[in-house]
Amino acid sequence: MTATPTPDTDDTAAAGGFDAGSEFDRQVSVLVGRGYPALAGMADEAFAELLAPLRASAEKRADAMSPPEEGRVPFLVVVTREVVPVEEMVARTALPRRTQPGVIDRHYKEGDIERFVPTKEAEPPAPRAYLLFDVDRGEEFCGAVPNDAMAAIADRGRTPLTMEEGLALVTQFPAALAKNKCFSLGGSRCGDRRVPALWISQNAPKLGWCWEGNPHTWLGMASAAGRAA
Repeated sequence: MTATPTPDTDDTAAAGGFDAGSEFDRQVSVLVGRGYPALAGMADEAFAELLAPLRASAEKRADAMSPPEEGRVPFLVVVTREVVPVEEMVARTALPRRTQPGVIDRHYKEGDIERFVPTKEAEPPAPRAYLLFDVDRGEEFCGAVPNDAMAAIADRGRTPLTMEEGLALVTQFPAALAKNKCFSLGGSRCGDRRVPALWISQNAPKLGWCWEGNPHTWLGMASAAGRAA
């Protein structure tokens, strides 16, 4: 049986290069298809124009990029909560070959989501949209104490992902969220010991949180090399 090419495996990637422009266009198309423009109160064309300036930044780094893998991707288009609410982003995620929409864990109380904002180290380079580079779901940190995982990531000169960034990863690459390979999002904090995380519940993504000192064998720590507007 001949495998059908996926959006991640085009002729350019097969030849050893990477077509960052095509991947950028694909990600914008995914967001438009998930209804992001309407959620932002924008027409499809206006939403695409908001993101269009980021394309050049992605293409500029294409020579250093590798095609996406299951747990690591070269870049993500990230839209912030200033454009689309986090709750709506969650509801527009799904696992591969599943239709159940993502949900928010009941342990988030009213107003909690708004309290989880980027840390100083994970501050977005632009308020509405930007690119995140060399994204890794961090499965090597499964079973590690979240505080220790975040310290190791900082020592490598990398940065933990924020809520919006983790949701962007699952939106664009649903297979990145897998059984026993879920991930925390240490780039968003609210001043207490809680660390946001994405895991699987009832065949759907779930945005929850875990304590910064409690390890879980199925929960790693996602990270990235950097951000650019």
